[in-house]
Amino acid sequence: MKVDGVAWRSIAEDGPQAVRIVDQTRLPFAFATLRLEGCDEVAHAIGSMQVRGAPLIGVAAAYGLALAMRRDGGDAALAAAHAALLATRPTAVNLRWALGRLRALLQPLPPAERAEAAWREAGRIAEEDVAINRALGGHGAELIAAANARTGRPVQVLTHCNAGWIATVDYGTALSAVYQAHDAGVPVHVWVDETRPRNQGLLTAWELAAHGVPHTLIADNAGGHLMQRGAVDLVLVGADRVSRGGDVCNKIGTYLKALAAFDNGVPFYAAVPSPTIDWELRDALREIPIEERAADEVRVITGRDGDGRPAQVALAGAGTPVANPAFDVTPARLITGIVTERGVAQPAELVRLFAPPLVAAGGAGR
Repeated sequence: MKVDGVAWRSIAEDGPQAVRIVDQTRLPFAFATLRLEGCDEVAHAIGSMQVRGAPLIGVAAAYGLALAMRRDGGDAALAAAHAALLATRPTAVNLRWALGRLRALLQPLPPAERAEAAWREAGRIAEEDVAINRALGGHGAELIAAANARTGRPVQVLTHCNAGWIATVDYGTALSAVYQAHDAGVPVHVWVDETRPRNQGLLTAWELAAHGVPHTLIADNAGGHLMQRGAVDLVLVGADRVSRGGDVCNKIGTYLKALAAFDNGVPFYAAVPSPTIDWELRDALREIPIEERAADEVRVITGRDGDGRPAQVALAGAGTPVANPAFDVTPARLITGIVTERGVAQPAELVRLFAPPLVAAGGAGR
């Protein structure tokens, strides 16, 4: 994707010893990048949400492990880097999947060969992410085009959180479908949830504006009202982890959107690249670890001051008790379809869509 006419990826190799990321904590008020030269820096970037989005987290972790091997290719260093990166974000399964893929590749190799092998494999994972999300977006764009054909008017899509190019290496998941439909000439308008407390909807609005896609920012609680008024044709969200039965774990508030969509007969889709599917997972409500994030994400909000500079404002005192679960689980029964790189499937058909070799006993993703 492009920013001010310049093509960017959310993470890219910056020479043989570093990666460069888009610092998402600076968006939407400023576009800035960071050079990361070590595993510790990558782990901090993931934990602090300088990089965020399940697919991007997985790719960043792969590069983090590769950078660790640049400094020490021994068994102890491999185990320590794997553990440190795995602990950064517990909910998104792409993190575990990418680290597991690299560790399985590296363990049989002599320590002296691990750095180059890890770097090459991290690059392959990054390129696969781009290809998967390009294909996934094509299938999602067909849904948007079909809705336009049915109604004869611009398609009204409601989305939650940010599932755009900055949440992946490129293209995005849910927004990949929007971009491809828009670029194909399908008239589309996006209702953009704020997605508090971290306001990732502002990142979505920033992306859509840069790409020229019509959109409107709304309060999280406005979605149900819009559905009741017939102002939403379909809901399209991303995911951080999906069970083999099609239950979708995504940013907190997604479940409420699914309930409203179900009550109003609005199709609800999740855009899911295959590494986000956890084939080991059977009971999503009980088995997915839901990240509990810092209380100040709720107490403090970032915006612009009167002079247009980024500023933070406290919404509640430090003594106010806060619960801040970052994700919720939408049961498969509320989901119309799951958009993947292999096509659109009903939740119960995921296993059939991804028949072996992708679906393997004890395997997560691909």
